Amino acid sequence: MDFPEFVQDVATRAQLSREEAADLSRACAELLGHLLSSGEARDLALELPDELGQYVRLGAERHERFDFQEAVSRIQQRVGLSEPESDQGLRAVLATLREAVSEREFTNAMSQIGHEFLQVIR
Repeated sequence: MDFPEFVQDVATRAQLSREEAADLSRACAELLGHLLSSGEARDLALELPDELGQYVRLGAERHERFDFQEAVSRIQQRVGLSEPESDQGLRAVLATLREAVSEREFTNAMSQIGHEFLQVIR
């Protein structure tokens, strides 16, 4: 999946403009990087379009732990969307990510960030 297709899928799922979906996708990719080990961030980044992979790698420079709600708050602050838009947007990015990378890579990444994130897209 290339970056324009990824963004379009996020825009459709989250009912956002393409520009908002692109900003949201980049912010979510960086947040995911924060939650992953450096090795897993590298592996995930390799399967993503470069426009997103670079943000995963950037995020991996600062490893943190936080829950889904904190991720939503950080997205909201970073991209200026409302709380419900940020929540729905993060869910849309995770759902699109599941389709954009191999099942193995998605499972590996989700095992590190916590089942709470996986549950929101089931």
